Amino acid sequence: MPASPQSNPSERHPHYSRATLWLLATIAGVSVANIYFNQPLLDDFRASFPESAWLIGAVPASTQLGYALGMLVLAPLGDRFDRRLLILLQLAALGVSLVVAASAPTLAVLIAASLAIGIVSTIAQQAVPFSAELAPAAERGHAVGMVMSGLLLGILLARTVSGFVAQYFGWRAVFGASVIATVALAVIVIARLPKSRPTSTLSYGKLLGSLWRLTVESAALREAALTGGALFAAFSIFWSILTLLLAGAPFHMGPQAAGLFGIVGAAGALAAPLAGKSADKRGPRAVISLCIGLVALSFVVFAFSATSIVGLVIGVIVLDVGVQAAQISNQSRIYALKPEARSRVNTVYMVAYFIGGSLGSAAASLAWHAMGWTGVCLAGLAATALAAFSHWRGREGAQTRSRA
Repeated sequence: MPASPQSNPSERHPHYSRATLWLLATIAGVSVANIYFNQPLLDDFRASFPESAWLIGAVPASTQLGYALGMLVLAPLGDRFDRRLLILLQLAALGVSLVVAASAPTLAVLIAASLAIGIVSTIAQQAVPFSAELAPAAERGHAVGMVMSGLLLGILLARTVSGFVAQYFGWRAVFGASVIATVALAVIVIARLPKSRPTSTLSYGKLLGSLWRLTVESAALREAALTGGALFAAFSIFWSILTLLLAGAPFHMGPQAAGLFGIVGAAGALAAPLAGKSADKRGPRAVISLCIGLVALSFVVFAFSATSIVGLVIGVIVLDVGVQAAQISNQSRIYALKPEARSRVNTVYMVAYFIGGSLGSAAASLAWHAMGWTGVCLAGLAATALAAFSHWRGREGAQTRSRA
């Protein structure tokens, strides 16, 4: 007899296990790393394509654009089709795109391949909602936290790994190594990942159209999206300027030093499962409040650390723990809003998240040129204040609705 909606959640998810979560975490980390591999390689691209040196910046830009496009056009499909099949199809497309990038004869081909890599690397946006689907409600935050830890490690360590491989084997080897990792991952997915259960029968057009309706109808989703986007803006404000700070006095360090800070930032990724457990026990709203305070504290530390490596390291740890723990708690909240539309809810949230990141990077550049490192820290505090206002307003709105 089919399980009723009131049945024990663990009975409805027989494939929920720590091994499955680790596999989803690996899928998320390996796929999203492809978005950041090219950032330390710009000088190598310039050397390989000197006739097009002025267009080198289009490589990472096209990858980021592709990722945003992929979130809009591919991520919602997880509600309509088996996520395991979608992950496999995207891995196949990613492998082909990486081969083209590794063998690109011109910069134009590399840019086109980078756009395709960005689009299909949204595999991570299937893996995270998949974990929320498999997990019992009481463990959803922990499950999302584990998978997000893999995604965050992929983001933070991609630049370090890419720089190391390129230094000894050349930039084409970076894409070649990712091809090998992608093929190996596809084999494991075929052997180990369970199928998911589609929750919607909407046509593709209606599926995309429902994104706007979900945004309009859910105040909690809008609040989470604005809070998350503002915190990611603060995160991007710091990381987009760190290389410039380290290049000047008194540090005089190259871009590899900024890449090594990614290893320090991995503390935030390792804290993600703990944040998920706290969200399960204490409620995500309380955890987010604490995280906003941590992000604000990190920029205070940064403001007094313009000439201190130790201070920057401490600030990085506090910043990453705060931002990543808030991300886990926010996603734990939104996945409970519309269980039948988790992929679409995730799409709305992540699009806002990356818009916040891009605006943060732009604000950081303006602040750096106007006021130097002090301006960057003030910009980070301003973005954090926006997150705090959104979070406070959402709480007030929830209390008003409950009284009504």
